[in-house]
Amino acid sequence: MTKKTKLALFDLDHTLLPIDSDYAWGGFTTAIGWTDPVEFTRRNEEFYAHYQAGTLDVHRYVRFATEAARLRGQDAALAARERFMREIITPAIKPTAQALVRQHQQAGDLVAIITATNEFVTRPIADAFGVPALIAVELERDAQGWITGEIKGTPSFREGKVKRFEDWLSSRQLGRGDVEVTFYTDSINDLSLMDNVDHPVATNPDQRLRVLAAERGWRILELFS
Repeated sequence: MTKKTKLALFDLDHTLLPIDSDYAWGGFTTAIGWTDPVEFTRRNEEFYAHYQAGTLDVHRYVRFATEAARLRGQDAALAARERFMREIITPAIKPTAQALVRQHQQAGDLVAIITATNEFVTRPIADAFGVPALIAVELERDAQGWITGEIKGTPSFREGKVKRFEDWLSSRQLGRGDVEVTFYTDSINDLSLMDNVDHPVATNPDQRLRVLAAERGWRILELFS
Protein backbone atom coordinates (compact mmCIF):
# COMPACT_ATOMS: atom_id res chain seq x y z
CA MET A 1 0.00 0.00 0.00
CA THR A 2 1.32 3.44 -0.96
CA LYS A 3 1.98 5.65 2.04
CA LYS A 4 -0.23 8.73 2.10
CA THR A 5 1.27 12.23 2.05
CA LYS A 6 0.56 14.10 5.26
CA LEU A 7 -0.97 17.52 4.72
CA ALA A 8 -1.55 20.25 7.27
CA LEU A 9 -4.24 22.67 6.13
CA PHE A 10 -4.78 25.91 8.03
CA ASP A 11 -7.57 28.43 8.01
CA LEU A 12 -6.12 31.91 8.59
CA ASP A 13 -8.35 34.41 10.41
CA HIS A 14 -8.88 33.58 14.11
CA THR A 15 -7.00 30.33 13.48
CA LEU A 16 -3.38 31.21 12.69
CA LEU A 17 -4.09 34.87 13.42
CA PRO A 18 -5.96 36.06 16.51
CA ILE A 19 -7.65 38.70 14.32
CA ASP A 20 -9.65 38.77 11.09
CA SER A 21 -7.27 40.10 8.44
CA ASP A 22 -10.05 41.15 6.06
CA TYR A 23 -11.89 43.06 8.78
CA ALA A 24 -8.61 44.58 9.96
CA TRP A 25 -7.73 45.70 6.42
CA GLY A 26 -11.07 47.48 6.24
CA GLY A 27 -10.39 49.24 9.51
CA PHE A 28 -6.90 50.16 8.32
CA THR A 29 -8.15 51.74 5.09
CA THR A 30 -10.54 53.83 7.15
CA ALA A 31 -7.75 54.85 9.52
CA ILE A 32 -5.62 56.13 6.62
CA GLY A 33 -8.54 58.13 5.25
CA TRP A 34 -9.59 56.01 2.29
CA THR A 35 -13.17 55.43 3.43
CA ASP A 36 -15.85 57.25 5.40
CA PRO A 37 -15.40 56.03 8.99
CA VAL A 38 -19.07 55.89 9.96
CA GLU A 39 -20.49 54.35 6.79
CA PHE A 40 -17.62 51.92 6.20
CA THR A 41 -17.65 50.71 9.80
CA ARG A 42 -21.40 50.19 9.69
CA ARG A 43 -21.23 48.13 6.52
CA ASN A 44 -18.11 46.25 7.58
CA GLU A 45 -19.73 45.19 10.86
CA GLU A 46 -22.90 44.20 9.02
CA PHE A 47 -20.97 41.94 6.64
CA TYR A 48 -18.96 40.49 9.53
CA ALA A 49 -22.15 39.63 11.41
CA HIS A 50 -23.41 37.82 8.29
CA TYR A 51 -20.10 35.94 8.07
CA GLN A 52 -20.38 34.81 11.68
CA ALA A 53 -24.00 33.78 11.11
CA GLY A 54 -23.14 31.85 7.95
CA THR A 55 -25.32 34.08 5.75
CA LEU A 56 -22.66 36.15 3.95
CA ASP A 57 -23.06 36.97 0.24
CA VAL A 58 -19.38 36.60 -0.55
CA HIS A 59 -19.54 38.32 -3.95
CA ARG A 60 -21.12 41.46 -2.46
CA TYR A 61 -18.66 41.40 0.38
CA VAL A 62 -15.57 41.12 -1.84
CA ARG A 63 -16.74 44.06 -3.97
CA PHE A 64 -17.10 46.07 -0.77
CA ALA A 65 -13.85 44.88 0.82
CA THR A 66 -11.68 45.57 -2.23
CA GLU A 67 -13.29 48.85 -3.31
CA ALA A 68 -10.96 51.23 -1.47
CA ALA A 69 -7.83 49.55 -2.84
CA ARG A 70 -9.29 49.25 -6.33
CA LEU A 71 -10.18 52.94 -6.50
CA ARG A 72 -6.82 54.10 -5.11
CA GLY A 73 -4.92 52.13 -7.74
CA GLN A 74 -2.23 49.52 -7.64
CA ASP A 75 0.78 51.57 -6.50
CA ALA A 76 -1.00 53.23 -3.59
CA ALA A 77 -2.71 50.00 -2.57
CA LEU A 78 0.50 47.97 -2.54
CA ALA A 79 2.25 50.64 -0.46
CA ALA A 80 -0.67 50.67 1.99
CA ARG A 81 -0.58 46.87 2.20
CA GLU A 82 3.10 46.96 3.18
CA ARG A 83 2.26 49.41 5.96
CA PHE A 84 -0.69 47.23 7.01
CA MET A 85 1.63 44.25 7.30
CA ARG A 86 4.11 46.20 9.42
CA GLU A 87 1.62 47.90 11.71
CA ILE A 88 -1.24 45.41 12.04
CA ILE A 89 -0.36 41.91 10.89
CA THR A 90 3.23 41.39 12.01
CA PRO A 91 2.43 42.27 15.66
CA ALA A 92 -0.53 39.85 15.50
CA ILE A 93 1.54 36.84 14.40
CA LYS A 94 2.06 34.87 17.59
CA PRO A 95 4.98 32.50 18.30
CA THR A 96 2.55 29.66 19.07
CA ALA A 97 1.05 29.88 15.59
CA GLN A 98 4.44 30.10 13.92
CA ALA A 99 5.62 27.09 15.94
CA LEU A 100 2.62 24.99 14.90
CA VAL A 101 3.26 25.68 11.22
CA ARG A 102 6.98 24.95 11.61
CA GLN A 103 6.22 21.72 13.47
CA HIS A 104 4.35 20.38 10.43
CA GLN A 105 6.97 21.65 8.00
CA GLN A 106 9.82 20.07 9.99
CA ALA A 107 7.89 16.77 10.05
CA GLY A 108 7.94 16.85 6.25
CA ASP A 109 4.21 17.50 5.87
CA LEU A 110 2.76 19.46 3.01
CA VAL A 111 1.45 22.74 4.46
CA ALA A 112 -1.15 25.06 2.96
CA ILE A 113 -3.33 27.96 4.09
CA ILE A 114 -6.95 28.02 2.93
CA THR A 115 -8.97 31.15 3.58
CA ALA A 116 -12.13 32.98 2.60
CA THR A 117 -10.19 36.25 2.64
CA ASN A 118 -9.00 37.51 -0.74
CA GLU A 119 -5.54 36.98 -2.16
CA PHE A 120 -4.60 40.68 -2.10
CA VAL A 121 -4.81 40.77 1.69
CA THR A 122 -3.57 37.26 2.42
CA ARG A 123 -0.64 36.61 0.06
CA PRO A 124 1.89 38.56 2.16
CA ILE A 125 0.47 37.01 5.35
CA ALA A 126 1.03 33.50 4.02
CA ASP A 127 4.55 34.57 3.05
CA ALA A 128 5.14 35.85 6.59
CA PHE A 129 4.25 32.38 7.90
CA GLY A 130 6.60 30.81 5.37
CA VAL A 131 3.76 29.04 3.56
CA PRO A 132 3.94 29.36 -0.24
CA ALA A 133 0.75 27.33 -0.80
CA LEU A 134 -2.21 29.70 -0.42
CA ILE A 135 -5.78 28.89 -1.39
CA ALA A 136 -7.62 32.22 -1.11
CA VAL A 137 -10.43 34.06 -2.85
CA GLU A 138 -8.92 34.87 -6.24
CA LEU A 139 -9.70 38.24 -7.82
CA GLU A 140 -10.46 39.11 -11.40
CA ARG A 141 -7.98 41.51 -13.02
CA ASP A 142 -8.47 44.11 -15.73
CA ALA A 143 -6.32 44.60 -18.83
CA GLN A 144 -3.78 46.51 -16.76
CA GLY A 145 -3.56 43.68 -14.23
CA TRP A 146 -5.40 45.46 -11.43
CA ILE A 147 -8.29 44.06 -9.40
CA THR A 148 -11.86 44.68 -10.58
CA GLY A 149 -13.70 43.80 -7.37
CA GLU A 150 -15.09 40.59 -8.83
CA ILE A 151 -14.20 37.05 -7.77
CA LYS A 152 -12.35 34.78 -10.19
CA GLY A 153 -13.71 31.25 -10.22
CA THR A 154 -15.05 29.54 -7.12
CA PRO A 155 -14.61 31.49 -3.88
CA SER A 156 -12.85 29.54 -1.12
CA PHE A 157 -15.79 30.06 1.22
CA ARG A 158 -18.01 27.48 2.95
CA GLU A 159 -18.66 24.61 0.48
CA GLY A 160 -16.40 26.36 -2.04
CA LYS A 161 -13.42 25.57 0.18
CA VAL A 162 -13.93 21.87 -0.54
CA LYS A 163 -13.90 22.42 -4.31
CA ARG A 164 -10.90 24.74 -4.18
CA PHE A 165 -9.05 22.25 -1.98
CA GLU A 166 -9.79 19.41 -4.39
CA ASP A 167 -8.68 21.58 -7.33
CA TRP A 168 -5.46 22.42 -5.49
CA LEU A 169 -4.76 18.74 -4.89
CA SER A 170 -5.38 18.01 -8.57
CA SER A 171 -2.92 20.76 -9.54
CA ARG A 172 -0.29 18.81 -7.57
CA GLN A 173 -1.28 15.51 -9.25
CA LEU A 174 -2.84 14.31 -5.99
CA GLY A 175 -6.25 12.86 -5.26
CA ARG A 176 -8.10 12.97 -1.97
CA GLY A 177 -7.10 9.38 -1.32
CA ASP A 178 -3.39 10.24 -1.64
CA VAL A 179 -3.28 12.55 1.38
CA GLU A 180 -3.89 12.32 5.11
CA VAL A 181 -5.27 15.74 5.99
CA THR A 182 -5.23 17.61 9.29
CA PHE A 183 -7.32 20.79 9.08
CA TYR A 184 -7.19 23.57 11.63
CA THR A 185 -10.05 26.08 11.72
CA ASP A 186 -11.99 28.26 14.14
CA SER A 187 -15.20 28.58 12.17
CA ILE A 188 -18.46 26.71 11.73
CA ASN A 189 -18.37 28.12 8.18
CA ASP A 190 -15.71 25.50 7.45
CA LEU A 191 -17.84 22.53 8.46
CA SER A 192 -18.03 21.18 4.90
CA LEU A 193 -14.26 20.95 4.71
CA MET A 194 -13.94 19.58 8.24
CA ASP A 195 -16.26 16.77 7.20
CA ASN A 196 -13.91 15.98 4.29
CA VAL A 197 -10.61 15.64 6.16
CA ASP A 198 -9.03 12.93 8.29
CA HIS A 199 -8.21 15.00 11.37
CA PRO A 200 -10.36 18.09 11.96
CA VAL A 201 -9.00 20.35 14.70
CA ALA A 202 -11.32 23.02 16.11
CA THR A 203 -8.79 25.78 16.72
CA ASN A 204 -9.82 28.73 18.91
CA PRO A 205 -13.34 27.65 17.88
CA ASP A 206 -16.42 29.83 17.72
CA GLN A 207 -19.20 28.71 20.04
CA ARG A 208 -21.12 26.63 17.52
CA LEU A 209 -17.99 24.81 16.36
CA ARG A 210 -16.90 24.26 19.96
CA VAL A 211 -20.19 22.53 20.77
CA LEU A 212 -20.07 20.43 17.59
CA ALA A 213 -16.43 19.46 18.14
CA ALA A 214 -17.23 18.29 21.66
CA GLU A 215 -20.18 16.25 20.36
CA ARG A 216 -18.10 14.60 17.63
CA GLY A 217 -14.96 14.09 19.70
CA TRP A 218 -12.84 16.36 17.52
CA ARG A 219 -9.67 17.80 18.98
CA ILE A 220 -10.05 21.34 20.36
CA LEU A 221 -6.91 23.50 20.28
CA GLU A 222 -6.58 26.83 22.05
CA LEU A 223 -3.63 28.28 20.18
CA PHE A 224 -3.54 31.70 21.82
CA SER A 225 -4.26 30.94 25.48
